[in-house]
Amino acid sequence: MGPDQPDSIEDYDELEQLLQGYIEEYQEFLLWIGTTVDDIGPGTMTLSIPYDDKLTNVRPYADEDARPDIHGGIAATLIDTAGGFVLRTELENPIAVSIATINLNVNYLQPATGDLTATADVIRVGGTVGVSEVTVESTTPDGETRAVATGQGAYRIFRQE
Repeated sequence: MGPDQPDSIEDYDELEQLLQGYIEEYQEFLLWIGTTVDDIGPGTMTLSIPYDDKLTNVRPYADEDARPDIHGGIAATLIDTAGGFVLRTELENPIAVSIATINLNVNYLQPATGDLTATADVIRVGGTVGVSEVTVESTTPDGETRAVATGQGAYRIFRQE
């Protein structure tokens, strides 16, 4: 590990705080939908978004007792964001880089009717491109947690010289 790369859980905690601060300061959309950084470790991280009616699809002919499901774009946003953020856990200086999405693939498995949690894992970080894989889970109102979407992203890494 390089001198600026996190080498202990305390350093990953610091990265977690820095990324949460970045969302709060610079990413108004992510803040508006309630995105939080939950946990970061070597090559992995989790982000979450709480269930909120403002994020749902309203279906005019749905059963009155059915809880509206979260719009698929919210899961895609989690996949994209977590997929890019997780690459920072494998970089020598996780803050002194810019990361831009090159390609994003999302597979929707079933409707999400509760809080969302995305777990991202690094597949590979190269000199200029990184690839990650993400699973989004949702907890139903009755407490069952299930995968609702999976995805993979490729990201361009712009390192400061």
